[in-house]
Amino acid sequence: MSATLIQKTAVIGLGTIGMRWAAVFSHAGLEVQAYDPDPQSWDRYLESEPALRDGLQRILPREGKPGCVAFAATLAEALESVDFVQENSPENLAAKQTLVRELDRLAPEHAIIASSSSALRVSDIQQLCARADRIVLGHPFNPVHLMPLVEVVGGQRTCPSAVERAAAFYESIGKKPVVLRRELTGHLALRLMGAMWREAIALVLEGSASVQDVDRAFRYGPGPKWTLQGSFISNHLGADGMADFLEKYGGTYEAIWEDLRGTPVLDADACQHITEQTSAAIGARSDSVLKDARDAGLLEILETQHRYGA
Repeated sequence: MSATLIQKTAVIGLGTIGMRWAAVFSHAGLEVQAYDPDPQSWDRYLESEPALRDGLQRILPREGKPGCVAFAATLAEALESVDFVQENSPENLAAKQTLVRELDRLAPEHAIIASSSSALRVSDIQQLCARADRIVLGHPFNPVHLMPLVEVVGGQRTCPSAVERAAAFYESIGKKPVVLRRELTGHLALRLMGAMWREAIALVLEGSASVQDVDRAFRYGPGPKWTLQGSFISNHLGADGMADFLEKYGGTYEAIWEDLRGTPVLDADACQHITEQTSAAIGARSDSVLKDARDAGLLEILETQHRYGA
């Protein structure tokens, strides 16, 4: 089944991640059948829906009526006649294996089953499934309704066509999927973030820079250019093409890599030090103020990225 033939979706787990997936699918004009064992999750979704829809319409303007979102009373009801399933249960392998086995048993044979898991491998998640060939990872970034990235990868028993179909589906609804050629701990983007944050924490712990200045260095240094064009194209433009950049600056980067501080240990003292410095950088601002500013800024950035991004 191609992405254009996916009309009905199921969102399993209607927490922070799931409710945003439901809004995304609905905004794309798809029918959504949501299920969560907590009946209050539906009330929370309805309360959040107007704001979610407003954000989506701003970054992905669409004409036409959004798809219907309905709350199913049972898992079987949620999966009836669906073409695509987005699973969003907690990061507990045993529980997720059991749930995905039920999704595999109940979902139509043609339906793709995608997990939003950020930490678990598809090969482990799909172990109990009879139709493991259609189980994939579809890992989003928060806030899911605004952030375009979705990481897609299959497990050892996943059919390559299922990965291709999932990526094509996410692309068709306005997301920016990346396909991993093999499973990696932390997938792709989190590994890149982890590499940078490892060095950031090491520099803070050794006293070379403060939390505030590390964040400032990224925000006002590579951050804006990387947001628009990524690291490779940005560096390509930093010289007369990539070959010239590597010739001019490759030695500098090798020297930096040799001088990287290694892997810091996040013991109690280190965690306290980082937490205190982060609190100092935040100052009197509340988390709600920071989140509102983040989401408002993200909308502006994503609009700019949509117009000018490589």
